[in-house]
Amino acid sequence: MLPSLSQVIAEKKAGQPPTHSQGSTAHGTPMGMPKIETRNLNFFYGERQALFDISIQVPQRNVTALIGPSGCGKSTFLRTLNRMNDIVDGARIEGSVQLDGTDIYRPNIDVVSLRKRVGMVFQKSNPFPKSVFDNVAFGPRIAGLTDRKKLGEIVESCLKRAALWEEVSHRLKDSALALSGGQQQRLCIARALATDPEVLLMDEPASALDPASTARVEDLIFELRRNYTIVIVTHNMQQAARVSEYTAFFFQGKLIEMDRTDQLFTKPKQKETEDYITGRFG
Repeated sequence: MLPSLSQVIAEKKAGQPPTHSQGSTAHGTPMGMPKIETRNLNFFYGERQALFDISIQVPQRNVTALIGPSGCGKSTFLRTLNRMNDIVDGARIEGSVQLDGTDIYRPNIDVVSLRKRVGMVFQKSNPFPKSVFDNVAFGPRIAGLTDRKKLGEIVESCLKRAALWEEVSHRLKDSALALSGGQQQRLCIARALATDPEVLLMDEPASALDPASTARVEDLIFELRRNYTIVIVTHNMQQAARVSEYTAFFFQGKLIEMDRTDQLFTKPKQKETEDYITGRFG
């Protein structure tokens, strides 16, 4: 049984790691230079505005959780960070999104290269109808790598980082669609890692999983944050408290508040944040 929000916060205040994770958190350390920064970001679906004047800094090698009620704009915001919204007809932005100080919406930006640097894992696991091996090797092959030995090394390394190698090492030629839901989602994470990204965007990656699979994915996120900048959208406040160092609360397309996770959940500065956390709405 997963702990309550108050239990998770109490454990973090006591300096303990998340309930089913190992290691220490980055709480108490300064944010440092941001990996991603948005400035006065407005986003429109045609004439409808979905995001309003979002200015936010995402710190390097930490987990930042985006929370808020359904339809508040958190997933839309997540997709602006690697230009996934470009595929939506009529979508447009104002303001800037910077990755290591470079505006990713500049006209000369190579979007394919951007998405190698900023990988994405979706809410519903979406393995390709290929073998386990071919799923992970897909990105490197697209990039031109043909050496079977090097591909094998990448596949093994990524599956190990995704905490899946021991479960599938004897099934690499099997269809990925034969894996369980939790395994498929970890495979999608391994596939995202295969392009050697710097940032991982996760849109409710555990919402369709059972509690045991959710715990494995959360443990994985906790481990990956040592080497990657992770931004995760979650509707589950307990999950945000367990895996993240920073949390941003969105409401009606606006960023209401962002702070260290413990601080935001125990001493929110804005009434809307407090009302959401205490269950008065959402």
